[in-house]
Parts: sequence; C-alpha cells; structure tokens
Amino acid sequence: MTLKKTILFTLLPAALLCSASLAAESVKEAKANKQATVKKSMSSSAWSGKKSTFHGYEQVDFKLGKVACKVVIPKKIADGKPWVLRARFWGHQPQFDIAMLERGYHVAYCDVGNLFGSPEAVRRWNELYDYLRFEHLFADRAILEGMSRGGLIIYNWAAANPDKVAAIYGDAPVMDFKSWPGGKAVGKGVGTGGGGAWQSCLKAYGMTEAEALAYKGNPIDNLAPLAKAGIPIIHVVGDIDKVVPVAENTAIAEARYQKLGGTFKVIHKPGVGHKHSLKDPQPIVDFILSQDKGQAELPAEQIISDKNFTLRGDYQNSRIQFEQNKRGHVAFIGGSITEMNGYRPMVCAMLKQRFPDTEFNFTAAGISSTCSDTGAFRMQRDVLSKGPLDMLFCEFAVNDDQDADQAYHDALRGMEGIIAQARKHNPKVDIVMTMFVNENILEKLQKGESTDSVKAHSKVAEHHGISVNHLAQELADLISAGKIDWKKFGGVHPNQYGNTMCATMIANALLKEWAGDLPGDAVAKEHPTVPLLDPKSYSRGRLLPFADVNTDTHWKKDVPNWPKENKGKVRGHFINTPMIYSSSAGAKLSIKFTGTAIGAYMLSGPDTAIVKATVDGKLSKEIETLRKYSSFNYPMTVMFFNELENGEHSLELEILPNQKGGKDRSGGGKLGGTALRVIGFTAN
Repeated sequence: MTLKKTILFTLLPAALLCSASLAAESVKEAKANKQATVKKSMSSSAWSGKKSTFHGYEQVDFKLGKVACKVVIPKKIADGKPWVLRARFWGHQPQFDIAMLERGYHVAYCDVGNLFGSPEAVRRWNELYDYLRFEHLFADRAILEGMSRGGLIIYNWAAANPDKVAAIYGDAPVMDFKSWPGGKAVGKGVGTGGGGAWQSCLKAYGMTEAEALAYKGNPIDNLAPLAKAGIPIIHVVGDIDKVVPVAENTAIAEARYQKLGGTFKVIHKPGVGHKHSLKDPQPIVDFILSQDKGQAELPAEQIISDKNFTLRGDYQNSRIQFEQNKRGHVAFIGGSITEMNGYRPMVCAMLKQRFPDTEFNFTAAGISSTCSDTGAFRMQRDVLSKGPLDMLFCEFAVNDDQDADQAYHDALRGMEGIIAQARKHNPKVDIVMTMFVNENILEKLQKGESTDSVKAHSKVAEHHGISVNHLAQELADLISAGKIDWKKFGGVHPNQYGNTMCATMIANALLKEWAGDLPGDAVAKEHPTVPLLDPKSYSRGRLLPFADVNTDTHWKKDVPNWPKENKGKVRGHFINTPMIYSSSAGAKLSIKFTGTAIGAYMLSGPDTAIVKATVDGKLSKEIETLRKYSSFNYPMTVMFFNELENGEHSLELEILPNQKGGKDRSGGGKLGGTALRVIGFTAN
C-alpha cells in the first residue's frame, strides 16, 4: 500500500473510513449527479407535454387519459424530490407555490373541476400520484394545498391515502359540502351557499338532497385517519368569511383534530372575508418545512451499526482483480432505487477512492418498477453482455413486495436466477444483496415479521453464500429505538441521508475486509457451487430474439409511434425501445422455445389486453395484463407458464376482445382494451 493509504487507514479505522472519505467523495459526486438530474428534468426527454412558463419556472401540461394535469419544475430540485399537489384555482394567489418552487419543490395539479372531492376526483388524484411517484420518482408523501372548494379533494384524498401525505395547507377550505355549496339555501348553516353548484355537487356524488344532508363522510367527519398518520395541518382563514364560514368548517375541524391529538395551526385574518393566501407566505412555508424535515440523532454515516450487515465471504476476489489487474467490472441491478442517483454512485465513489489506480467499468442496470423476475430475464442483456463481471450489487425486495406482489416462490425464483446466472458467468464474482424498505416491509420488521420478498431473498442469499446489507432491518431498529424517523430516511426512494446510510453500511463492511496489505501470492478462488433451491428458478432466464416470434399481419416489430399508436404516458426509458405490438382483437403470434417457462416483459397501459395463451396446443389460459398502475405504460413481466417440463415447447398467443359494456377490469376504474406491447418474450 502507498504511504497515503497507510496514513488514511491509520487515522481512520476501517469501520469508520467512509465517515470522512466516502462522505467527501460521494457527496461531491452526488451533487454532480443532482446537477445532471436537474438539467435532465428541465429537458423535453424527461417530460412530454406542452411547455410553458409559470412565474419564471418551466411548466408542462399533459393528460392522463382525458384528464388535464400540470407540473411546474423547480430550477434546482431539492433532495428527495419533494412536491406540492395543488387543488383547484390554478395560478390564483400563487405566493406559496412560488416559495416552494424556490426551495426545490415541484408543484403539480390535476383537474377535478365540478367533482367536489367525490370518488371520481379521488381516483384522478390517485392516477396522478402513481404517475409522478413511479414514473418521475417524486417523494412518497406530497404537500396538499387546497383553496376554498379545493378543501374537499385534499381532505378526501388524504383520508383515502394518509400514508401519502406529508402535510396539508388549507386556505379558507370547504370542510363540509353542506356548508358550501349547500349553505342556508338548503337549511344548513349561515353561509351564502353555491347556488347551482349544489346540484352539481349532488350529481358528482350520485346523491339525492336528503342523502347529502344526512351524509357523514365530509372532511370534518373523517379526520381520524389523518391524525393517526400524524399529518400536520395549517389553515389560513378570513374571520368574516360568509362563503365558507370558519365556524362551520375550519373551527370544527381544528377542535376535532386537536382532540384526536393532531397538529392543527390556524392563521386568522381579522376583518377579512373569502380571500386567499398571505401577501408574504413565509409563515405557511415555515410551518410546512418544519414539519417535513424528519428527525435523526446523528449524521447518516454515524447512525448506522454493523449488526445488520451479514458478511459471507472475504471479497478478496474483487480486491485481487481491482488491485492486481487494475481493472474491474462492477454492476448494479435493481429497480428505481438502483436507477436513481442514490446509493449506487456513492458506492462507485467509494470504490474509486479505495482503488484509485483501477480502471472501472460501472454498469447501471436499474430499471424503475421492475422486479427480480424481470431482472433474471434481462440479466444477460443488461449486465453479463457487458464483459466479465467482478462485483455485483442487487436489490429487488421493495419491488417484489409492492409492484408485482410476488409470492414467496416467485421472488425466490427471480432472485436465485440473478445470482445463479452471475455465478455461472464468473464463479469468482463477489456479490452484495441489499434489502431496501417500503412501509409494508418496515411495519412487519418492527413487529418481528417479514415479507415474502425479504424471506425469499434472504433464503437465496444464505444458500448461495451472498452477503446481505439489511438496510430495512437497520432502519426498523433505529426507528423503534427513536433515533430516526421515516421522513428523515426519505421514504421508499431514499433521500441523500437514507442512501448515505446504505452506502456507508456497504463501505464499512467491504473496507474492513480490504484493510491491510494484499499478499503477493493472493489468488482468486471460485465460490462454492451449490444446487438451486428451486430447480425451476430462472437460472437460464433470457429474452428471446424477435426473429423467433412468428406473427400475423396485425403485429408490428418496431419502435411504437408514441402517442399516435398507443394510449397512456410512457417513460423516456422505453420511448425508443423496439417492441412487438398490436392493438387488434384476434391478433395471433407463436414462438418456439426450450425450457420450463415462457412469459413476456411488457408495458401494461390503460388499453392493455386480455390474452389467451396456449402451450403445445394443449394447455390454455386467459391472462389479464391490466394492472393497478396501468393508467400509464407500466413495465412488468407476465409469466404465461412456469411449471413446464424441461424441453421443447411452443406458445400461441391471441389478443381477446375487450369485455363489453365498459366494465371495470382492474377494480380501480380501468377498462383496458386490446393492446399488447412486448419488450421481449421471456424464457427459462
């Protein structure tokens, strides 16, 4: 080792090295990546739609289905991509919106006019949330902003989705539609009412007047879920408001919420009627920001321990390659957590610092929303085809749990397929598996339980001798001990603090193994070979060539013409991807394959089809490809058959006519269609 390295290790114990060295390098690189992200966010490739400006910021107008939506993009995006979801009266009294844009928050809007917070309005907001959350990696929890009648949708959506709300800012908000648009005209309260808006409100809810007057589901009646979730609330009201009287709305909500133990602040404007906002929104901003920061006792590099990193192996194979051969191929595979500029660039920075003379080839193979089965099928294309693999980092616990709702055996087959392929490609490859965390995983771990995805991946790691960075358990332990909260970590897509926790846990373990001098006669050794836990794990997972697919005249093999030939938004990752696609009922294709399983890596959009799959001319099944996130074109793998005997098989696929009568095929208001867009047919 050089004198410089010796001094570094002497001054800093290996287990704490990254608190200085990793932090300095990774933060520097993270800032550079953030700047690149900002530039990308401002470009047309990141957002499709009509471009304009909003008080000096870029605004993008687009549609989800037929619903008009907007997003205004900050010039410098804050850590974790926080955002404001505004209801109604776009552009009116924008002081708060501008102030939040200045602080790096996005501001989003979805048209729910004449819906008065009804279930249809909530459904529309659900779709916008899913789109921004999964396609643009916005923060898990949004700041809700509602003026006047906008109070109905912000509160009704919050009650339906309390885990997705960071805070609420209501400005003279309607909290009871009996007060407005009802009012004294319908014998309720002293407010002026909304005139004809009352009938529109009844229509939106599908109620008679009698049913509406007896309704107990208004925001003032449904505050308990918000209080339980700890959502902080601030209202700004005019004390002589005759349109939305304070006594019938905010005052009732304030008293009830505080009785429930919730935080509820009201800024009163004496002598003011139904007027909105403050000339200087700083008091509102201060409240929101003070509630949205999260808490932690120590910096991320210092708060973590080593008890939740299970070390298997000594990582000398990768060290020998990096230190002796001066070259190294390091790959990262996973979902959006890997794709984003999070833990991955931090680990890369650590490796470059530890081995400054090594020429690294870093492969970033993260694709948002994809699960371990998709990872196994694209492993050859996205990782192994890039050259000899020396080190692999993988994560799929979150997506296997929340995106595909993978059962235990499905999560096992996917993850074991990734590990087995990597070890077959290079028996000496060193691997680290990380368990990231969502709220479901967190809740179960705090109860001493686990999810199927974590159980399955842990079983694979133990069986194949793979080290596990159990970030999820570390966070659960810290939260249970009162040392950190979920906000500070940053949510499902961790912020810089959460990603630094992850990268530090990895760095501490690896740097400890790499301390001291490498013996001059050190030789890389193959890892022990073990049989598969499941003989039908996707160890031979692959994407079949388009040339192997025989289609009739209803299919195309090309890059789809977005949006002319397709419905729904599509993310930039796929907009130039060739596909096999059709939107014609009755369209058929066939493909021959060898193995035990056949499926499709595809985009599931709002017009996606029900297909009939037949294998070997004998076994047939109808398969629904519409999913809960299909309001936009969502990437997923659908397995048609995965329990076949190993051998030669043939698949026939037919697009079936859509169900008639506009039936809801998804359980979430999605009707589907007759389209199928296949990125690649998957075989094992």
